[in-house]
Amino acid sequence: MSAASRAPQVSTHWTRSRRTALTGAGAAAVVLLSACTSGGTSGGGGDTNFVMGKDGISTVAKGKRDAAPDLSGETVEGKQLDVAGYRGKVVVLNVWGSWCAPCRAEAPSFEKVYQDLKTQGVQFVGINTRDTSVLNAAAFEKQQGVTYPSLYDPTGKLMLRFKKGTLNPQTVPSTVVFDRDGKIAARSLSPLSEEKLRKMITPVLAEK
Repeated sequence: MSAASRAPQVSTHWTRSRRTALTGAGAAAVVLLSACTSGGTSGGGGDTNFVMGKDGISTVAKGKRDAAPDLSGETVEGKQLDVAGYRGKVVVLNVWGSWCAPCRAEAPSFEKVYQDLKTQGVQFVGINTRDTSVLNAAAFEKQQGVTYPSLYDPTGKLMLRFKKGTLNPQTVPSTVVFDRDGKIAARSLSPLSEEKLRKMITPVLAEK
């Protein structure tokens, strides 16, 4: 067989391989984008007694809740913080990243609700993740006017402390509400509007 007759076969094989590679890369990009924009409904398995509501918010009955893990370390501002120190308050924990568009969209609502509820025994805390530079995280807080503290967790090690099925470390943004006893009462694995955020907090705050 001549070299000329072999040439199209080589070209076709190369094109097919290249197309396959590009398709794989595109699929990977879609997965990464989806993780940031739409969150998910799975916490990675495990029996955590969550009941999913029609609004996408999952809750746990008071007597069936898991304790929050140890969440302590350095904040974006360079201070030490231990979330356990807020025991006795309702804690709203929001996982965010400066690179995440839905996080930017929900940040003003979180700050507004925090200002409205902080005198009623509600404390907001953030976990900043996947920001390789703390400067990016600090710039985000300044631009969005966020005044509550955020633990700086670029590698996601704090999220891995949650019991399996409680929080999906791949889902950003996500939000968890701890009751006054430091137990996980509710979660959302997708961005929240101000209305949904308030709806998530109100029942836990009303508990005695």
